[in-house]
Amino acid sequence: MALETSIRHPLLNLLQKQPALRGFIAIRCADELAAQMMNVAVGWYVYAATDDPMSLAYVGLAQFLPNIGLVLIAGHVADRFDRRKVIALSLAVQAFCVATFEAWSAAATAPVAGPVYVLLLVIGTARAFYSPAMSSLLPHVVSGEDFPRAIAAVSSAFQISSLAGPAVGGLIYAANGPTLFAVVAGLFFFAMAQARRLPGGGRAPADPASELTDESVFAGIRYVRSNRLLLGLISLDLFAVLLGGVTALLPIYAKDILAVGPIGLGWLRCAPGVGAAIVGVVLAHRAIARGAGRLMLVCVAGFGLATVVFALSESFWLSLAALAAAGGFDMISMVIRHTLVQVATPDGVRGRVSAVNGVFVGASGELGEFESGATAALFGTVPAALLGGLGTLAVVVLWAWLFPELRRADNLMTAETSEAGTGRQ
Repeated sequence: MALETSIRHPLLNLLQKQPALRGFIAIRCADELAAQMMNVAVGWYVYAATDDPMSLAYVGLAQFLPNIGLVLIAGHVADRFDRRKVIALSLAVQAFCVATFEAWSAAATAPVAGPVYVLLLVIGTARAFYSPAMSSLLPHVVSGEDFPRAIAAVSSAFQISSLAGPAVGGLIYAANGPTLFAVVAGLFFFAMAQARRLPGGGRAPADPASELTDESVFAGIRYVRSNRLLLGLISLDLFAVLLGGVTALLPIYAKDILAVGPIGLGWLRCAPGVGAAIVGVVLAHRAIARGAGRLMLVCVAGFGLATVVFALSESFWLSLAALAAAGGFDMISMVIRHTLVQVATPDGVRGRVSAVNGVFVGASGELGEFESGATAALFGTVPAALLGGLGTLAVVVLWAWLFPELRRADNLMTAETSEAGTGRQ
């Protein structure tokens, strides 16, 4: 019976045999739920205080700027200090900021946006250190043949939390604002307690780059530049998402093209996450065995093709299907990319490489929305989305030629991966 359960439910078997992975997933879910719920409250509060849509742009900017400004230092910290303590401290700072925001907003006679931006800058700073430490800790939690399946499980749980967070946060905030802040702070404290229980993650073995110097701070960038596999992986994701993202255009499609209103817009926004979550569960059950690099290129091309279908669609249901397919293709390529990035990177620089990767991923989303909006203003909505999808397809062809290491990456967990990255034939 145990063997049958193992065969039929490999994900449950993985979680049973890797208890630390359950704690890691709990941290990721609690943190993402808290962050999404907090975004709902902050967005509503700031807009109520200013009645200016531009104030919402400043909300995102206040959280994004520290990530860009501190990427090199945060990556170095993740490699120099106990990653569990870095994660716990970051979560504690965020919990403190939430509590401060709740106390201050309760005492204020009228909503004022200024101090909120200061708190968001502090939260953004804490998250800048949290991200590379969390990403580089996973290989200590689970390794070997279970690693790709673990990434899929973590990513799927993250997607579900991203979908549930805004809805749950909106309901709680509408019922009782202070309750939301208490829940968010509680989630951060819960995640902090779980972080201290995780195995491994201590300081990397001592090396000349372990002290804070210009050479050590830029070690992550240098390593990515010297490893053609990593350079190809990270740059492919940057340009594919930069060109193929259509998130910024969804309100226009919902209002003017598909005529489905705000409710339809909500479904359109959820569709990529739903597709990603479903595929993530499948990948957690059935790990990718061979041909990982070629499969990733195919999936990035599938992402571009799904974007083309969405661009030309005038059917709401076809548009939903195209966006869900794009999310599913993106999940497969993301699992492969994250696995290869972690496996092909020595632990001594894993935090710095994770920080560089995180900034590239974040920048691709932010700049992708700007690119979509700008091209839509110049050429029209449908041509902008169509050009984005076709551009993604062109990037796949170009990158397959420029980086043959991507095509040669085969088994996610063997030495073939690292040999492809160093250029050995």
